[in-house]
Amino acid sequence: MSSLANDLSLLSESSRRYFGAPHRHFIGGQFVDSISQEEIPVIDPTSGELVARVPAGGAGDIDRAVRAARKAFDTGPWTRMTGPQRERIMLRLADLLEANATEMSEIESVNSGRTLLSTKAFDVDLSVDYLRYMAGWATKIHGQTLNPSVPYVPGGKFFAMTVREPVGVVGAITPWNVPLGQAIWKIAPALAAGCTIVLKPAEQTPLTALRFAQLVAEAGVPEGVVNVVTGYGESAGAALVAHPGVDKISFTGSTQVGRLIGEAAARQMKRVTLELGGKSPMVVMGDADLDVAIPGAAMGIFANHGQNCCAGSRLFVHSSIYERVIDGIARIARTLKLGPALSPDTQMGPLISKAQQERVIGYIRSGVTDGAKVIVGGKALPGPGAYVEPTILTEVGPAMKCVREEIFGPVLAATRFDEVGEVISRANDTTFGLGASVWTESLNTAHWFVRQFKSGTVWINTHGVLDLAVPFGGIKQSGMGHELGEEAVNHHTNLKSVLASLKDPS
Repeated sequence: MSSLANDLSLLSESSRRYFGAPHRHFIGGQFVDSISQEEIPVIDPTSGELVARVPAGGAGDIDRAVRAARKAFDTGPWTRMTGPQRERIMLRLADLLEANATEMSEIESVNSGRTLLSTKAFDVDLSVDYLRYMAGWATKIHGQTLNPSVPYVPGGKFFAMTVREPVGVVGAITPWNVPLGQAIWKIAPALAAGCTIVLKPAEQTPLTALRFAQLVAEAGVPEGVVNVVTGYGESAGAALVAHPGVDKISFTGSTQVGRLIGEAAARQMKRVTLELGGKSPMVVMGDADLDVAIPGAAMGIFANHGQNCCAGSRLFVHSSIYERVIDGIARIARTLKLGPALSPDTQMGPLISKAQQERVIGYIRSGVTDGAKVIVGGKALPGPGAYVEPTILTEVGPAMKCVREEIFGPVLAATRFDEVGEVISRANDTTFGLGASVWTESLNTAHWFVRQFKSGTVWINTHGVLDLAVPFGGIKQSGMGHELGEEAVNHHTNLKSVLASLKDPS
């Protein structure tokens, strides 16, 4: 076996059993076969080898799942439960996920190529915390009381209030870069609000979603509240978006697909949350603490193999420190150990697939053709795994594809600047607006950039840090709506206004 391929004998016994078991859709509280009997191969990106097969669901499977979710919402107990009742079940689900943390992390690492450290921290531990955080929101959804004047009714007395009600059936489509974590980002706020959900995970990484469905059943979530259908985006995903029984679509993925989903949802006036692509700038000012900025910027692009929508893929460094910063990030890039996800000393695993590897290498070649210089990396590792070296490109221009388009890989495009007016103009010169960061010791400078960046999130002296209570979402071509925090719950509710005429009891 290649040293870059996972040694599956390292897996726990429960994980090995799961990979060898048959996998089916989870619909209406039951695991069921796909109507077509067609399957999707699940590939280990460290080796290119088949590790499982899942159903290739289509429109018929989606229809079954939506009908189950619709029935559960319209006539089932979940929506009618009190907040504390939903909270207790969600807390039980979090406990089960925590109890199965090792298995979930191993499954995710083999399926996605990400290290055990990453999948444990972000897909499991953070998901456990998010389920518990959102369980608390089940008891805190509220409206407001208002004091209307109604000036065109002389002498009238009125009372007004708003009520938040669950939006209904949610269709959720998740990406492959943080598969279980993204699934829980969709499921948890929907459950807290009293909605039901149909989840379509990415076809490359469906295994933890199906394993989580087993925990859903074990936790006592009523039948039909959570449904999981595996399939390709163009078939199962498109059918979910188009289904008239779905009230809201929540999608995380590329801007190109998100635009199509937004257009399709608009034709039926469905609620939509879209968390899309990014080309986030990182600005390092001349006064930055380089002991913080250099490793922080390196992890801003190389964390999760660069497969983050908010990855800091464009770096702007003040001319006075440019060489020191580039040299420092390059040293880190050279020392990152590439290897299989299950190996304890691996610091960066493969990309999700050979297709993604070819895409990333294509962007690097395009940059070089256009005049960019490769400081470190720039190559794919030989062999069946989908590995790409962490890469830094310098001498890049604003019109280059590697600067303007989302690469979704460990590729940093770096350039220097002299004036803040110059750099903010260049940082905002993008169709995306998901995240941005500034590295400075000046509070005044930091707040100036906060107000000038055109992005949904701004980080100061860090990049890519997310918190369960802090809303996350983009502007421009990076999407609409928010994940995380109270905003995520509210996106799963309809706001109803109530106005009452009052009169004196005498």
